[in-house]
Amino acid sequence: MQKIIDKVDWEKVPLLPVIVQDKDSKAVLMMAFMDKEALTLTLQTKQAHYFSRTKQRIWKKGESSGNFQNIEDIFIDCDNDTLLITIEQVGGIACHTGRKSCFFTKLDSDEIVSKVDESATQKYSVIDKLYHTLKEKKTADPKTSYTASLLAKGENSYLKKVVEEAGEFCFAVKDNNKDEIIYECADLVYHTLVALVDKGVDPDRVKQELTKRFNQSGIEEKNSRT
Repeated sequence: MQKIIDKVDWEKVPLLPVIVQDKDSKAVLMMAFMDKEALTLTLQTKQAHYFSRTKQRIWKKGESSGNFQNIEDIFIDCDNDTLLITIEQVGGIACHTGRKSCFFTKLDSDEIVSKVDESATQKYSVIDKLYHTLKEKKTADPKTSYTASLLAKGENSYLKKVVEEAGEFCFAVKDNNKDEIIYECADLVYHTLVALVDKGVDPDRVKQELTKRFNQSGIEEKNSRT
């Protein structure tokens, strides 16, 4: 296996582009990246592992959705810097949007050429679903999309809303009004996610930070910042 991994010049290409193709239909399902560890795990397990540039970590395809990718074949191109993998797509869904392929939007017309399998999206957390929905809204018409209008106006616009919603949440807590606490917290989370979208920070990275803190006391974490 090491001989296979060493075919790649990892110093030249630390992240290897990977084209993912269905073994039967030959349809291109997605494009992702592998670092050395992801390729090693893929070869060891015979299931696709990638490196997420937004999450900044290794992720096993299907770890959240259950739509795993079983490896059929792996090909490397003539320059040893791009992979083509043919896979069996478990569940038939490759895209986080609930579509069979990540390539479903025509560039010239914005026409959507495939439908969402709603049952597939139910496997993702509401935060992940909302984050990716907001990402899609970045290119929407600001006249018809509140999210697009916030992003179009720039960071001062959405940060003003984050501060405003944080204040309203605090007052709801002070008033001990549980319904208002829930409502205002939802508004705060939404506008915070808009900020994360604009800065390209996947909420998974926030989850990673919180997970890291489980092994560290709050006092230690605070002291580590100074």
